[in-house]
Amino acid sequence: MSQITKRALAASLKRLLAEKPLSKITISDITDDCGINRMTFYYHFQDIYDLIEWICLDEGGRAIEGKKDYKSWQDGLVSLCHVMLENRAFIEGVYHSVQREQLENYLYRVVYSLLFDVIEEVAKDRSISAEDMRYIANFYKYAFAGVMLEWVKNSMRESPESLAENISRLVRGQFSLAIENMSAV
Repeated sequence: MSQITKRALAASLKRLLAEKPLSKITISDITDDCGINRMTFYYHFQDIYDLIEWICLDEGGRAIEGKKDYKSWQDGLVSLCHVMLENRAFIEGVYHSVQREQLENYLYRVVYSLLFDVIEEVAKDRSISAEDMRYIANFYKYAFAGVMLEWVKNSMRESPESLAENISRLVRGQFSLAIENMSAV
């Protein structure tokens, strides 16, 4: 029941963001739209920003699930971009609000999750520390998320497939090279 309520609250916030800016949306607006009382909201979330984070991490996590290895990371990235497109009003509403940092943090966390598994797989038979693998994943996380944030800023005009392909061309073979260079130190 908990997930159903959370998803209902998420759907309400998304509907409201299609109509008005985040700064004009209150918890009462969300609960009224959802048909529940305010205490139910607070049972699940501390505030609207907590709900936003839950939406981002839940939907982003499901988008990349099963697509976090070397052969499928590009599919995970495409899937993540499609989820963002499907939730365009929500993504743009958060991006253009004072809480843009929430969207950035969400992207960093989801993209890191995608990349760390890839780095770990590529480094499997190499002598590289977990700390160095985290460093590599963090380095690429900022590049990927930066490109994606620019994509959002430009109204998500480029197709997810094209965006992922352009990123892929830039990093092709670079994960192995980065691991090789870090393990040689």
